Amino acid sequence: MHNNAEHSVDLRSDTVTQPCAAMWDAMRSAPLGDDVLGDEPTV
Repeated sequence: MHNNAEHSVDLRSDTVTQPCAAMWDAMRSAPLGDDVLGDEPTV
């Protein structure tokens, strides 16, 4: 059995999950919009 604890991501809570630099970059560069108004490009 392999121990992959160092490669796992704990998504149980936002208080234990810390974004890495690449995640922050993705969030900063994500397009913004409103799905109700129909201008959300990711929906």
